[in-house]
Amino acid sequence: MKSFEAGLTGIPGPLALNISLNGQDYLYFGGTAYLGIPQNADFMALYLGGLQKFGLNNGTSRGNNVQLGIYDEAESYAAQYFGAEAALITSSGYLAAQLLVKSFAETGTMLYAPQTHPALWLNEAPRVSGSFAEWAENTVEHINNSKQNKWVLVSNSLNNLFPEQYDFSFLTRIQPGNEIILIADDSHGIGVLDDGRGILNAIPAVDNAKVLVVASMAKALGVDAGIILGSSTLIGRLKKGNEFLGASPPAAAGLYAFMQAADIYRTELEKLKVLMHYFAGKINREDWEFMDGYPVYFSKDANMYGKLRKKNILISSFPYPDHTGQPLNRVVLSSWATNQSLDQLLKAIAFQKGYPADRNAASH
Repeated sequence: MKSFEAGLTGIPGPLALNISLNGQDYLYFGGTAYLGIPQNADFMALYLGGLQKFGLNNGTSRGNNVQLGIYDEAESYAAQYFGAEAALITSSGYLAAQLLVKSFAETGTMLYAPQTHPALWLNEAPRVSGSFAEWAENTVEHINNSKQNKWVLVSNSLNNLFPEQYDFSFLTRIQPGNEIILIADDSHGIGVLDDGRGILNAIPAVDNAKVLVVASMAKALGVDAGIILGSSTLIGRLKKGNEFLGASPPAAAGLYAFMQAADIYRTELEKLKVLMHYFAGKINREDWEFMDGYPVYFSKDANMYGKLRKKNILISSFPYPDHTGQPLNRVVLSSWATNQSLDQLLKAIAFQKGYPADRNAASH
């Protein structure tokens, strides 16, 4: 598998992602470009317009006395777009995540949810196991029975490996005397869930809980940047820190394109919704784990990757939780897929399961 991946070439085409190896073409259903933005011609035109207006990059820091106004404009626009009071944009999701956890690590006792992304780790991997639901119950009990009253909860917004959107309603059961800061990584939800607004509006408003959502903009949104969404007070505090002021911002061209791309995002998300409905309606739920309205489908067949590769189809596959674990095989849909490419995938899946060859064929 290692040598196979090393030899891959090719770029996404207008309808589906095709990659080549030794003259063989493969359909690819993986990655994180859920809205197909990296090869969206309209988005690239916007990006080129941004390059012509702002140049390739901006190597100065956000603390410099001379600033491009687009950074403040993009943050104001993003806050409104995603439904937050304020936003902060950095050059990467990793930088944004590290900025958050390091800024708030000393404000309370930190409690990590299971499988929290490494970008949010302070140092080594947090020692936590079990499901998110179990962690949430234990967290409520632990906080309510503790003499401590300042807490920092750190979690992903969802599990994109075994698709599951996390339920943060447990915050309402934490006793009011506690002060909570919730840091939620929504890198795989922003741009896709809640009509593209992500997880922010699904987290219940609780008087004693302050919410900060962090995300990579490089996945669904197709922009090499990181974003933090939250209250004006907390975002303002973060913007005063040396980590933010001393770091170079992302390329202005990408943010220029992002600010002009609302219609593109909306159109591509609608395409993706149709594809998700189509695919989910033709697979056997006994063989796959997925959540409605999310473009990731986990196969319970540990050999699915190898079987589909023989049919010139590649899906996401890697060992979990480390290199000694069993491979996780997932189909990831993007809006650049088509019914035709999905039919090819569905036919291959049906063949492997011993179904009739036309079981999953689409009617045109």
